[in-house]
Amino acid sequence: MPLFAVICRDKPGALQTRLDTREAHLAHIRDSGIVSMAGPLIEEGEMRGSLVILDAADLAAAEAWAAGDPYGAAGLFDSVQVTEWKKVIG
Repeated sequence: MPLFAVICRDKPGALQTRLDTREAHLAHIRDSGIVSMAGPLIEEGEMRGSLVILDAADLAAAEAWAAGDPYGAAGLFDSVQVTEWKKVIG
């Protein structure tokens, strides 16, 4: 299956929303079975976004995963980009 990068940028000043929703977000990652790797984007020492690599059937499946992320439902994100990604190194 192809890989997809989900790149999310938090709204300014939304760290508490991220912290309050973190456990639900991590459960979504665990339960989906398609996350290859994931972690927060860090700016000035603070979590301010997310990078998630999905091993999904197609773009529609990757977009559906992103749409179901509890962070998104909580209104955390300023922007979400889902794009096919090709692993070359690592």
